[in-house]
Amino acid sequence: MAVSPVRRVRARVDGTVQGVGYRPFVYRLAHELGLSGWVLNDERGVLLEAEGAAVAVATLVARLRSDAPPLADVRGVDAQDVPPLGDDGFAIVASSRSGAATAPVTPDTATCADCLAELADPADRRYRYPFLNCTNCGPRFTIVRAIPYDRPTTTMAEFAMCAACRAEYEDPLDRRFHAQPNACAVCGPRARLLERDGTEVAAAGGGDRDAVRAAADDLLAGRILAIKGLGGYHLACRADDEAAVAALRARKHREDRPFALLVADLAAARRLVTLDDAEAALLTSRERPIVLAARLPDGAVAPSVAPRAPELGLMAPYTPLHQLLATDAGVPIVLTSGNVSDEPIAFEDGDALARLGEIADRFLVHDRPIATRTDDSVARVVRGRPLLLRRSRGFVPAVLDLPLPAPCGILGCGAEQKAAFCLASGTRAWVSHHIGDIKNYETLCSLRDGVAHFEQLFEVTPEIVAHDLHPDYLSTRYALERDGVRLAGVQHHHAHLAATLAEHGERGPAIGAIFDGTGYGTDATVWGGELLAGGLDGYERAGHLRAVRMPGGERAIRQPWRMALAWLVELHGEDVAPPPVLRAIDPQVWRAVARMAATGTSAPLTTSMGRLFDAVAALCGVRTEVSYEGQAAIELEALADPREKGAYELAFGPATGAPRILDPAPAIAAILADLAAGVAVATVSARFHAGVANATATACADLARGAGLDTVVLSGGVFQNRLLLERTAAALERAGLRVLTPERLPPNDGQIAFGQVAVAATRAAG
Repeated sequence: MAVSPVRRVRARVDGTVQGVGYRPFVYRLAHELGLSGWVLNDERGVLLEAEGAAVAVATLVARLRSDAPPLADVRGVDAQDVPPLGDDGFAIVASSRSGAATAPVTPDTATCADCLAELADPADRRYRYPFLNCTNCGPRFTIVRAIPYDRPTTTMAEFAMCAACRAEYEDPLDRRFHAQPNACAVCGPRARLLERDGTEVAAAGGGDRDAVRAAADDLLAGRILAIKGLGGYHLACRADDEAAVAALRARKHREDRPFALLVADLAAARRLVTLDDAEAALLTSRERPIVLAARLPDGAVAPSVAPRAPELGLMAPYTPLHQLLATDAGVPIVLTSGNVSDEPIAFEDGDALARLGEIADRFLVHDRPIATRTDDSVARVVRGRPLLLRRSRGFVPAVLDLPLPAPCGILGCGAEQKAAFCLASGTRAWVSHHIGDIKNYETLCSLRDGVAHFEQLFEVTPEIVAHDLHPDYLSTRYALERDGVRLAGVQHHHAHLAATLAEHGERGPAIGAIFDGTGYGTDATVWGGELLAGGLDGYERAGHLRAVRMPGGERAIRQPWRMALAWLVELHGEDVAPPPVLRAIDPQVWRAVARMAATGTSAPLTTSMGRLFDAVAALCGVRTEVSYEGQAAIELEALADPREKGAYELAFGPATGAPRILDPAPAIAAILADLAAGVAVATVSARFHAGVANATATACADLARGAGLDTVVLSGGVFQNRLLLERTAAALERAGLRVLTPERLPPNDGQIAFGQVAVAATRAAG
């Protein structure tokens, strides 16, 4: 038998390969194949050299991608032959650093099955330890301060491993081999239950186990707790106690917006909502987002949890602490962001005690610092696939590829609502965690801090800063204040179109139906029902929803009856009388607002599809005022009768003019007639949704044929509406068109920054 010649390769492994057990995987693979050499982390990812029989070396190179650990995302393996050295053994060697950091950072990952088994095993040394983890699970992004991802560059640096943990860490056959957050009750972080003044609650026996169990007992007794999680604090109470939930809602100053719920497992979730296979898989995925699912009428939750909402937002435990808490309590737990009103969530202990002390009765805390404040992600299933509504914990900072490389560092500052920023270099773009609505100094500071952290973490200094065109957005002002950079203004709806195209690796052109609440138009009006033709390099406004007045400006967002009145004035003139469902509005106020709509005084023009949904919801008596963005449309969608086959007409203007007008006036007239005739609101809602979907599909198909295109993008916050998105996409596909929707980013303004970066990179490339 011929002896295989000796071969040595140097292999560069690119992708998410740090903090996922990749070096231990290479170590074990090399030993299995009888190879010598070494493996290390560096600023770009993983680098290794392997030497031995040529067949064994070739097998290792092939398996570097095919057999990678579950949390790894290997994007490329570049193996080059180098001269053999004749060394003995294979080793994991110290991380090196010779250039700018480009290695992706792994998102935080829910506790794996092996760790959960240990958590529940009284014979295991980590029984009920709230911070156990291994290379396959646990905190990553929220604890990392710098790259390479090693313990000294994380918030675990201050916790020296005990002898038992150190032995695991150094044992190549242990799943905690080089697990950077490795710890136990002897040497790791510990949980404590505190009074509002910061003093520790006495518990028999002391220790983490008692702190978590005592916290569960507090919840069962009706107390409100502040709980320190992975990326910040939550506020919690038992979800089946109306008094506790109502008290939390009152103390937090949160009127109607639904609360998220923590459930112990899938069985507990199914007692509250209906779950299909895709929803169950999403709920139990390693990202563990809050999943919106249709609520059961007899689910054991208090009325104040989600008033008038058709769905409940559920999350499964994603840390051992949350698993213990949910299991010990044995009931669903409200788990909502630890903040007041529109402030950022608290993530530092002193700040949490100061800001949440008037809300929480007690605090369940721990002493592992949080490096980055990170909210929970939110998703729902649409067309059998996950649709992100908020991209944050569990998904960030996974890399997105740009279809055209950025020639220099680029920062996208995002918009105002549901804001996130994006930092890019080369083909890599890092879209940030959810920042929130940047309407005050506190959220602006959160944006600044987040950008600074990303710039330091990924070692990118932006030379181009892209921003929204709206001059009053705080994110725009932040961009304008950056020194020594080139500015790139990107129209809001163009950014939506570009983000969806770029996410799919495309540059366009395509037709885009971009429907949202508000976006600053190039004609200084409020856009929001846009039909665009274009791609990353530019766009044409091919069509839009018929413009009407928005009486009182932003007040019309909070009071949808104003948009209903605007459409009534449009159809019947200033002297129009209120329909029965709006007769409770003060007649003097009604006349004043009608005057605004008729004259344009304090009433900017808007083409917003979101405001059209508001108008219809108000005409149907669903909502005349809202306490959170999109509330009227959400409740209108919930009422739609799935059995109804009819559809209202929206007219699409002739091809002789540009832009062409999508006119809902016929639909509004038909809605008024149906309501006057006593047609059920459920029927009206269904016909309205079907009418908008049909008209959108018809308009996009017409524009696509005229431009010789076969692709349509559906994006913008209005397409968070599952009924509208499913109907529109289905109609377009029946017309033979390819439909692109956001998948790794939300359709709302959480995708804007990525779109800004994609447009800016295309412009810079010439």
